[in-house]
Amino acid sequence: MTKQITIVDYGLGNILSAQQSFIKVIKDNNIDANITISNNPEIIKKSSHVVLPGQGAFETCIKGLSNIPGMIDELYKFAVLKKNPFLGICVGMQLLALDSEENGKHKGLGWIEGHIKKLPTQNLKMPHMGWNTVKLKNNLNSHIQPKETDYYFVHSYYFKCLNEKNILAETVYGINFTSIVVKENIYGVQFHPEKSSLQGLEIIRQFAEL
Repeated sequence: MTKQITIVDYGLGNILSAQQSFIKVIKDNNIDANITISNNPEIIKKSSHVVLPGQGAFETCIKGLSNIPGMIDELYKFAVLKKNPFLGICVGMQLLALDSEENGKHKGLGWIEGHIKKLPTQNLKMPHMGWNTVKLKNNLNSHIQPKETDYYFVHSYYFKCLNEKNILAETVYGINFTSIVVKENIYGVQFHPEKSSLQGLEIIRQFAEL
């Protein structure tokens, strides 16, 4: 059966770059899938995989989702209730948390227990931008297994997980911060796989083949 991979368009995120990366991956690996960009909850309902990109401020992103009638409810049904493959990228990962302290206190989707905190700024350039190493912390029997190498980051806030069992990988920038979260079928990556060369495409492949 042909997979239906939908990238959520809520006005924020590296959507075209993500789309091109997914198109390349399914073509190069002969994956039977269609890639769709949509802001329609009815399309989410018909999808097999959903990707939630994001860039900019947490508050703007969560408001962008909230402004689409029925979108947050449909994403919840898709990922949490039906347990379909879901991938959050950058701020799309951070939205999975309970809340964020970026520019005030803002409620997240709350699918994975944790808080979005500011990276320590002493003697460090902000945002954390460029290539940095991702190290596996727990195996977690995850279907996504990143290569322990460099990926491309752009962020000033990080996901502070409350449960270590949700931390698949960490990266060091002043502190050890969570760079990949996982909870069953729900994955989040702080870096941009679509900008992370072959190792980023490999993560996209693993997700697309779930």
